[in-house]
Amino acid sequence: MTSTVIPSPAPAVAEGPARPAHRDGNVLRWLGAYASSMIGDNVYYLALSWAAVQAGSPAQAGFVMAVSAVPRALLMLGGGVVADRFGPRKVVIGSDAVRCAAVLALAALFFATRPGLWPLVLTAVVFGVVDAVFMPAVGALPARITGRDQLARVQGMRGLAIRSANVLGAPLGGLAVALGGAATAFALAGLLIAVSVPLLVSVRMRSLSPDETADPTGRTAWHDLCDGLRYIRGHRVLAPLIAAIALGDLGFVGPLNVGLTLLADRRGWGASGMGWVIAAFGTGAGAAALLLTLRGRLPRAGTVAAAAILGGSAAICALAFVPSVAAAVGVALVVGLLAGLSGALCAALIQTQADPAYLGRVTAVAGIVSLGLAPLGMPVVAAAIGWWGTGPVFTASAAVCGLGGVLTLCVRDLRRAELPR
Repeated sequence: MTSTVIPSPAPAVAEGPARPAHRDGNVLRWLGAYASSMIGDNVYYLALSWAAVQAGSPAQAGFVMAVSAVPRALLMLGGGVVADRFGPRKVVIGSDAVRCAAVLALAALFFATRPGLWPLVLTAVVFGVVDAVFMPAVGALPARITGRDQLARVQGMRGLAIRSANVLGAPLGGLAVALGGAATAFALAGLLIAVSVPLLVSVRMRSLSPDETADPTGRTAWHDLCDGLRYIRGHRVLAPLIAAIALGDLGFVGPLNVGLTLLADRRGWGASGMGWVIAAFGTGAGAAALLLTLRGRLPRAGTVAAAAILGGSAAICALAFVPSVAAAVGVALVVGLLAGLSGALCAALIQTQADPAYLGRVTAVAGIVSLGLAPLGMPVVAAAIGWWGTGPVFTASAAVCGLGGVLTLCVRDLRRAELPR
C-alpha cells in the first residue's frame, strides 16, 4: 500500500473566536487539574524513593524507581490509539482515577504494616502502564479545549505548571515524610491527584468537524496504529519535526542529567554548586514558558525553534569548559531559556500541525522518543565520560543536539512553519 503525502497545515476546526487562554476559565480549570496532578506525581516519586531506600538496598531502590519506564515505553504507542479512540478527557480522567486509587491503597498499606518492596514495585508498574495512556491523552487534550491560535500560549502555561510542580512537589513530599513517613507522603500524593478529577470533569470539550473525528467502527486498534504511523511519515512538517525532537533529546538528556552530576564532581563544585546550576536551568526554562504564555505566539516558529536548538547546543558544549560555578550558572540559565523555548515551540507546532483525530498517536510517537530512547543514552554518557572526560562527551552530545536544529533549517516546510494567528 502506498502512502499519500499529507499537507502540512491541519484542517481548520469549526469554532468561534477563542478567548485568550490565560483568561479562559475552561483552560484554567484544565491547568489547575494538570498542576495538581503533576505536584502529586512529584510527591509520589519522592515517597516512592524514600520507601524503597528504607525497604531495600540501593540497587533494589534503583530498580523500583526505574521499573515504571518499561511498560511506559512499550505501551505508549497503544496509549496514543486509546486517546484518539475514546477521547483525551475520558482517558486522562480515568488515568488520574486509577493513579489516585493505587497511591491511596499503597498509603493505607503503609499505615497498616511494613509491606516491603513488592507493593512498591507493583505500584510503579501500574504507574508505568497508566502513564502510557495518560501522556498521549494529556498531549491531545489542549487542542480540544481552546482554539488553535491559543495552543502556543497553552504550551507556555503547561511549562509553568511543570516548573511549579517541580519546585513545590519535592518540599511537600519531604515535609510529609518528615511528619508521618512514607505513608503520609503517599496519602498526600493521592489526594493531590484526586483534586484533578473533578476539575477535569468540569472542563468543556470543543466539538470537532466530522472529518476530524476518529471513527473506530470496523477498524482494529492495530489498523489505527498503522494509520497513525503512516500519517506521521507522510506529513511534511510532523515527520521531520519528530526527528528533530529525537536528535535534540538524545543530545540533551545525558549531559543535563548524569553528565552534570559527573561534571560537578570533577570540578569540585559540590552538591550546592550543582544545585545552583540546576536551579539556573529551571529558571531559564520557566522564563521561556512565561514568555510564550504572555506573548501567545512567536513569528517564524520553525526558524526560531531551529535557532534555539542550535544556540542551546552551543551552550551545552560551553558548560563543560566554564571555569567556575558562577559561570556555569550563567551558561545553565541560557541552556534552560533556549531549551525551554525550543521545546515549547516544537510542542506547539505538533499541536497546531496535527489533525486532532491523530493527535494522541502523534504525541505518543514524540513521547517515546523523549521518554523511551533519550534516557537510554544516560548510561552511555556516564561510561563515555569515564573514558574520555567531560569536554569531549559534552561536545559530541551538543553536536547530536545541534543536528536537530540543522535538520529543522534544512527542511523547507518545517523551517517555514508558523503558529496560527
